[in-house]
Formats: sequence, structure tokens, C-alpha cells
Amino acid sequence: MEVKGKRVVITGAASGIGKALAVAFHSAGAAAVLVSDINEAGVQAVAAEIKSKGIVTDVTNEEDIIHLIKESNDNCGGIDIFCSNVGIGAYEDFLKLTNTDWYRMLDTNLMSHIYVVRHVLPQMLERGSGYLVFTASAAGLLAQLGSVTYSVTKHAVVSFAEWLKITYGKMGIGVSCVCPQAVRTGMTAQGAGVAGIDGMIEPEVVADDVLEAVENEQFLVTPHKEVLEYIKYKASDYDGWIDGMQNLQDKFIDEINAVIK
Repeated sequence: MEVKGKRVVITGAASGIGKALAVAFHSAGAAAVLVSDINEAGVQAVAAEIKSKGIVTDVTNEEDIIHLIKESNDNCGGIDIFCSNVGIGAYEDFLKLTNTDWYRMLDTNLMSHIYVVRHVLPQMLERGSGYLVFTASAAGLLAQLGSVTYSVTKHAVVSFAEWLKITYGKMGIGVSCVCPQAVRTGMTAQGAGVAGIDGMIEPEVVADDVLEAVENEQFLVTPHKEVLEYIKYKASDYDGWIDGMQNLQDKFIDEINAVIK
């Protein structure tokens, strides 16, 4: 899908990848780029930078998503590209996780994407065109050592995005799933740990890759190219892959345990 002239909505846009996406789509000539975030000051600052509208949204609240889509439609006359970009993560001790901990991660990292699609997809199908961008993680293709909730929810996002592309791709709906390793954002401010094994990249690198993927209607976006090799290895020798990940965990176990404690 050509980005120029399109109407774009981005969640989690107050900083990091979301902010970089907003600036990139604006610079690429999108007709409108509406930004949303739960951080009101941050999202209004980004909106001012790209001369747009900022909408405060708690993506774990379905009513907020409905409001965001209505506001976007009212302001722009429709939505061509929706970037569902919110996610959280942390190291944790699996045996100490409560149901509340699990639901917090599921609501933010998975249900937020489901709410978006539930309410934006109908207008795209009616129009016969639309594009959905999901920010997942390399953890959704591989695993996140030290965080079962992050690993499980990001795998779910990748699966959800893949299912949407399979189901609606021939009806004019484009889908891209973004799976970077460590990106220099608030989430990695204290260090990326094992996720930074192949280096930390800037949010702008991810945004550039996303725009290229949308233009080319490419499903999987891996800003860290090493991820593609890891996927091939995992698929060709699953037991060998798990052995390798166990060895990697041994290498980082002291760091992981220090963060959990």
C-alpha cells in the first residue's frame, strides 16, 4: 500500500517506536497521522511536532479504542493504516506470578490488538482496502528468557497477525508484524539483557523498515536480520534450538535472577 495520502492511526505514540512511526509516516506524506497514548503530555508533544491530533487512550479499555477509532474517523473521514503499537514487558519469577500479573500482560500485549481489529476492520472490509501493523517482538518468534508472560503474549500477537493475513489478505487487508530484538526505548532504558545480544537499534530504524514493509505489503518485519537465521535454525532443528537457548540462559542467568529479585 502506498503511504502517501493515507490516513494513519498509531497507538503507543508518545515515545519510542510509536513516536518514530508517527514522524516517519508524516514525513512520507501521509494525509493525516493521528497519535494516541495513555501518556497525555507525551502524545500531545508528538502531535504538536507533526501538526496533528493527539488522543489519550488506554488500549486495555475497549471503550477507549472505540472512542479512538470514532475520533479518527470524525477527523479524517476514515482509517487506511492502523499501527497497533502498545506493549509492556519485564523479567519475572514464573512461580510467583499471580492471575493479576497475567491478565495485565494479556490485556496490554494481546487484547489491545484484538480490540483494535474488532472495531477498525469492518470499515476496511467495507471499503475493500486497509492495512494493519502490529508491533510484536522477536520474542514472539523465538522466546524471551526470564519472562514467560512477554514470550507467550508476543507469540500470540504474531499468531493473531498471521491469522488475519491468511483470513483477510485476499479481501484487500494488508498486515505487517514487526519483530525486532532490542530497541532503544523506555523499555530498554535499564539495559536490554539477552535481547540485546545482537545490538540495540534506534526506533527510527524500525520505523523505516515498517514503512518499507507497508509499501511492499510484506508480512514479517525483522529489523535485526539475525532473527531470520534464528527462525530457520529453530524450524530445522527444534531440539537443537532449545538446547542452544538453554545454554544462552545459563550465560545470562545471573543477570536475569538479579533483575527478578
